[in-house]
Amino acid sequence: MTDRRHRRPLPLGGEDGLPFSKGLLARSLTATGISTDRAYEIALAAEADIAQSSRESISFERLGELAREKLGEEDGATTMRRLHRFQDLYDLDLPVILLVGGATGTGKSTVATDVAYRLGITRVTSTDFVRQTMRAFFSREFMPAIHYSSFEAGRAIADADAEGSEAVLDGFLEQTRDVLVGVQAAIERALEEGWSMVLEGVHLVPGMLPREIQGALVVQCVLAINDAEAHASHFWIRDSDSEGVRPYEKYLDAFDDIRLVQAYIQGRARKNDVTVIENGNIEDAIGEVMELVLSAAEPLEVQS
Repeated sequence: MTDRRHRRPLPLGGEDGLPFSKGLLARSLTATGISTDRAYEIALAAEADIAQSSRESISFERLGELAREKLGEEDGATTMRRLHRFQDLYDLDLPVILLVGGATGTGKSTVATDVAYRLGITRVTSTDFVRQTMRAFFSREFMPAIHYSSFEAGRAIADADAEGSEAVLDGFLEQTRDVLVGVQAAIERALEEGWSMVLEGVHLVPGMLPREIQGALVVQCVLAINDAEAHASHFWIRDSDSEGVRPYEKYLDAFDDIRLVQAYIQGRARKNDVTVIENGNIEDAIGEVMELVLSAAEPLEVQS
């Protein structure tokens, strides 16, 4: 039995002696992919409905009516379908391991952090953090690949015979194999403690990590930005947000290599039947990842 701190039940009230909670309902609604503002709008409507009827709880059916009133028929129905799945996910009582891969600058960190919040998952980490930790223990001479950025490793450590794209990918894959040793250890520790976890990073290459782990629900996806100009603009935003710690010029100089790594990861995703999500709009991408996680609970629910 895992620790249910990694998820939460729906606070509709009237069950198990739990009172209705507007705030917790709004948090649960954000797990369906709608914005925080819309979630609170529905939660406020539910609170008012309870007050008017002198009840202490609200049914799923009535909540669905309110959702359709506020969001429209189609979006309201989608929200309630996802809310049912969110409850199914909680009822499974399994830790969730969500792996969000993708090339540098595709919005992995933003999407992973937001999805973790919506799911109530408190453990979020990146493969870059794992790589940085490993660098403290393994010297450049012993494990050279981890001492460079993912898109620089190939140029830095390639042998004399490797050229161009071959060098870039060889270095990236060598670094990935090294980093995934630490990633596997992080996942194992989380599962030993019964916690859910969200991992994001360029090293989460489809086919290089297990798709199934006993006692856990593993969900993997890859983020991509297919439009080159839109992808490049992300590096300017990163530069601005980090106040120059992640300089725009560094990434633009290596942009062709970053795009090469993206194409390789997408190819591996297609080969291994891993969903690729186009991150042209951050809210849409978050919604798609949420849908992927919630849908993953359905076949397990049927089996149980």
